[in-house]
Amino acid sequence: MLKLRLQRVGRKNDPSFRVVVTESQNGPKSGNFLEILGSYDARQGVPQLKGDRIKHWLSKGALASDTVHNMLVRFGQLEGDKINMLPTRKPAEVVAEVAPAPEAPAPEVVAEATAETPVSEAPAEVVVEEATPEEAPAPEVTEEAKAE
Repeated sequence: MLKLRLQRVGRKNDPSFRVVVTESQNGPKSGNFLEILGSYDARQGVPQLKGDRIKHWLSKGALASDTVHNMLVRFGQLEGDKINMLPTRKPAEVVAEVAPAPEAPAPEVVAEATAETPVSEAPAEVVVEEATPEEAPAPEVTEEAKAE
């Protein structure tokens, strides 16, 4: 099956690509392709495409990769909607089975507990001050520790 895909060319940290027609079994770095259909410099963002040759190969049954399809739609070479290339999310049921949520007490139990505890007996905030080593009391020595 023929595919329209991007082939990386250029130097390191300088992303530029060729749009090529190749067999789908060929790897992206193999260098085996039938025709160069254009180029795309990712830094500048504007591709130079041969629109008539792209339409020719698409009419012959070649498929565009998701990235090339979105690029052709974006720059007006192809009609249609863009393809979402992000992975699909798992349904909520599967996520709940993997990581079960902690069980919360029933609402009636919480209501009863709050009704029984008067507000005036609620514990006040406790402020704990850290003691400096000079102020800290010495540990008590027990009789068992003296015997050892």
